[in-house]
Amino acid sequence: MKTLHLTLKRKWFDMIKSGEKKEEYREIKPFWTKRFNNIRCSSEPTKTVTFSNGYHKDRDQFVIELKAIYIRHGRLDWGAEEDTNYFVLKLGGFK
Repeated sequence: MKTLHLTLKRKWFDMIKSGEKKEEYREIKPFWTKRFNNIRCSSEPTKTVTFSNGYHKDRDQFVIELKAIYIRHGRLDWGAEEDTNYFVLKLGGFK
């Protein structure tokens, strides 16, 4: 099973880890479009996300279920901007 690796700022990392934030947002740009299309077209499904806080070798990390990826507006209190569509990663439980 493949996993998607994403880096987060501490605020969003802690909110997802605590279960408060149930989705993560990525801007609709060529980099993310290609990356998420590769996930959808892969013969081996990506079913988890490994979230990291920062880039240091000893950074905090956790693995969580990836339920789906949508394109829609996000919640302002979870970091989205008003009237902006995002790739929305719907998150499930910890693995």
